[in-house]
Amino acid sequence: MSNKKIPRIIGTYTSNKKGPLLFITGGVHGNEHSGVKALQRVFKELEKSKPEIQGSIIGVSGNHKALNKNKRYIDEDLNRTWTKENIENKKMETHEQKEMWEIIKVLKQYPESDFTKRYFLDCHTTSSPSLPYISVQEINDNDKWAHCFPTYIVRGFSDMVYGCIDHYLSRIGLTGFVLEAGQHTDHTSVENHEGVIWLALKEACKLDLTQISSYPECVTRFTDKNAPKQKTFELIHRYGLKDSDEFKMQKGYKNFQKIEKNELLAIKNATQIRSEWNARIFMPLYQKQGNDGFFIIREVD
Repeated sequence: MSNKKIPRIIGTYTSNKKGPLLFITGGVHGNEHSGVKALQRVFKELEKSKPEIQGSIIGVSGNHKALNKNKRYIDEDLNRTWTKENIENKKMETHEQKEMWEIIKVLKQYPESDFTKRYFLDCHTTSSPSLPYISVQEINDNDKWAHCFPTYIVRGFSDMVYGCIDHYLSRIGLTGFVLEAGQHTDHTSVENHEGVIWLALKEACKLDLTQISSYPECVTRFTDKNAPKQKTFELIHRYGLKDSDEFKMQKGYKNFQKIEKNELLAIKNATQIRSEWNARIFMPLYQKQGNDGFFIIREVD
């Protein structure tokens, strides 16, 4: 990112027509700038082309302070703070809990009663190379909505890893998913986030994409070049870590890579961690911060 500070509100756009809200967050992890860059591109193009849409779109920066410091988080992972306990007890003890309440404050300016429906999209990237994929929680009509988009779909992450922002947004009635667009610094991650944002505007807000001066490149880079053919996977295992653990993945693992039973995956505290499954590895940890060593997924028939 440039030296220019990232604001909380990255952009808003409406044609003042009744319709849904599209609430998009980027940079919930402060070392993941792709979603913010994509939102900046989208709002720049919206202001240039002035297309008609139904409802409104708003882009919000997630961990505002961590983004501007290019750190994953300050005190704790913002994508683990959105628990019922934290919300009900109005906790504001850590920096990330305070950021959480600031984001909630923004969302409250767009109440359910003002819109025909409220959608969300949470933009993320991964520490290891990855094909773009959707992570979706199977409540509300999230899964049906996710299958409107042409890429891999992974079910169950927020059911296994509690406190994610998409878990909270789904809990209060919004429909949506997380888009993991690729590796943190890969330029195609920005393309993928931008492409899905445009497709979400088309599907939710009835945007005619031909009104956009950057169409079709802004969408086809994702749909025709970067995204894999749609497949659905489910999460079957999380290998969690403590802050005190010394953990190192074996080199070279990529998201969705097939693994075999007894295959050496990582070393933790000088102990070998071997696969118990013939399946696929998911989100292998290749960064210093984080409590998720890796996940295991399998394809849904």
